[in-house]
Amino acid sequence: MVSRVVADNLKKASWIRRMFEEGARLKAERGADKVFDFTLGNPEIEPPPAVLAAARRVLESDAPHLHAYMPNAGHPRVREAVAKRLQAATGLPYTANHVLMTVGAGAALNTVLKALLDPGDEVITVAPFFAEYTFYAENHGGRLVVVPPKTDLTPDIARLEAAITPKTRAILVNSPNNPSGVIYPAATFTEIEALVQRIGRPIALISDEPYRALVFDDVVVPEVPPLVTRSIVATSWSKSLAIPGERIGYLAFSPRMPEAAALFEACTFTSRVLGFVNAPALWQWVVAEVGDQVIDVAPYREKRDLMYDGLTRIGYQCVKPQGAFYVFPRTPIDDDVAFVRLLADEGVLT
Repeated sequence: MVSRVVADNLKKASWIRRMFEEGARLKAERGADKVFDFTLGNPEIEPPPAVLAAARRVLESDAPHLHAYMPNAGHPRVREAVAKRLQAATGLPYTANHVLMTVGAGAALNTVLKALLDPGDEVITVAPFFAEYTFYAENHGGRLVVVPPKTDLTPDIARLEAAITPKTRAILVNSPNNPSGVIYPAATFTEIEALVQRIGRPIALISDEPYRALVFDDVVVPEVPPLVTRSIVATSWSKSLAIPGERIGYLAFSPRMPEAAALFEACTFTSRVLGFVNAPALWQWVVAEVGDQVIDVAPYREKRDLMYDGLTRIGYQCVKPQGAFYVFPRTPIDDDVAFVRLLADEGVLT
């Protein structure tokens, strides 16, 4: 009864299931303290006290219709609060009608890809990338085109240009990057803008930014909207507030984008028909109040230093992560799957 498309995708994603099963088996056999699990990026830090306090206030509020339906795009006052933060960060005239609240960043990406793609259209991304991007594009009849990066794991503009075809509808970037931790510099986005302008037809730049606040060593994450005309930010508070299970995020359409109003309307519709309906009501009010809070990133920086220094000391090649909470070393043998199995035999899950 399972569709052929989903059955095929399950086969492609079966390594994730095997990873969980292998981890559970090893922990049961050896004890959890004998297995070192470096698989998924799940925040270990608790949310800031101000966030928990705001959540309690909202939950205990006797405001009428607190749990009722709202406009599919989200509460207007919440969207206005997000727009004001975007104004301050970018200098651009964002309003509530440039912001659509979503069920996390994953829903944001599916919502906008549903609005952008016709069957056979292409979305370009740069390796390494979040593995679910492939399925997100295919969910909506599209195809993910993966471009190799430069040696520093930033986008190679020449390769990006070579990958663009008449079917290209969007370029999808993730900075700070999962899984490399690399932050793309402002010059990268300036070059992408020049490339798209030279091509002369509308190609959206989707900036997936859930790790924006998790940066180290005073590195600055560029604001994309002032640099790229047709930019769409997809993000969430999952990592900045350490609340990934609450699923709260947003899409922001640049005021510079000629199609901003049409895309806002389209994404409001696609969010509804994909079954998201609206972002979680209670957490919308929480992030409106304390969404500019950020967890203390010092523990992540200490772990980054420990892991990077340890790996490079014993001979691994690795670009030093500038943000997020991942490290992406080169495997010492050509067969990366075989190497993952060797590590698992030693109780190290990657």
